[in-house]
Amino acid sequence: MESIGAFIAKLPKVELHVHLIGSASVPTVLELARRHPDGGVPTTEEELGKFYEFRDFAHFIDVYRAVSGLITEPEDIADLVRGVARDLAAQNVRYAEMQFGPYAFRRRGMPDAVVTEALDAGTREALAQHGVRMGFIIEFPGQTADLDAIPTLTHALTHPPQALVGFGIGGIEEQRAPHRDVIRDVFAAAAAAGLHCVPHAGETTGPETVWEAIEHLHAERIGHGIRSMDDRRLVSYLREQQLPVDVSPTSNVRTRCVTGLDTHPLPRMLADGLFVTLNSDDPPFFGTTLSNEYLMAASGLGFSAAQLAGLASNAVRASFLDDASKEALIGEIDSVLAAQALARAAR
Repeated sequence: MESIGAFIAKLPKVELHVHLIGSASVPTVLELARRHPDGGVPTTEEELGKFYEFRDFAHFIDVYRAVSGLITEPEDIADLVRGVARDLAAQNVRYAEMQFGPYAFRRRGMPDAVVTEALDAGTREALAQHGVRMGFIIEFPGQTADLDAIPTLTHALTHPPQALVGFGIGGIEEQRAPHRDVIRDVFAAAAAAGLHCVPHAGETTGPETVWEAIEHLHAERIGHGIRSMDDRRLVSYLREQQLPVDVSPTSNVRTRCVTGLDTHPLPRMLADGLFVTLNSDDPPFFGTTLSNEYLMAASGLGFSAAQLAGLASNAVRASFLDDASKEALIGEIDSVLAAQALARAAR
């Protein structure tokens, strides 16, 4: 019988929750760190591995900022997109919705139009060289919404990347409250402009953040959302509405949002009928890949091939791809699952 690893390798995949900076490969980060030795990022693989051992979510944010600070030129951005596409193609990922925060580049004096040009160049080459389609979700950190929310919206409306599909918020959830009004206002404007709204919520804070995203941030998907399980009324709402929740198990373990894979709520979320997708978030930071997330779901959580295919199909359906592309990808996923079932029956 075909191994589960071989099945996962053949499975066409879509990634919906992955960050551009957080996807910088270890060799890329080391090269940038050596180029910018004053950036505070280690320059050897062993030291970088220790640098990526996160004490908690706040420490992860500090490390993320340090790596982000190494990206100083437009070509660095384009290189990141091309490198991410190469890594995704190796996993049979056909489409990814990449989250990027222009605030880091803006603070280093990079104009919005220049950032967009670099993203567009990387996206074209990602498709031409690796066959990976990309969409972009422009986002800002909640803790600095007073500084970054409106400029991020302005970038989205005046210099949007060709592949821009969504508007999001990340960062430290606990520090959003003082900026609630501006956050609500920019999401309302983004939604009115036709951008899909995909806020992070319920990663490090409770269900109230998810309710805020639903009721005031026009959420069409929830990033992480694991704390939704603490509120049965919210669970019922998510189930009834089939509002997609993008889950990243290794990320949640590595940032100490959950104590371990064995306590992750993913199995309960599926058992409760929630519409869940599987994602890698910041894969090199967490020592994972999207394929590894599927493999861990199988080996660590006992998911069957059919359940893995269901998660892959969920990601396609929850994406902002056109209907024809969705139909074609789901057909491929169904074919891979059917072939695996036939091979198993022949044993």
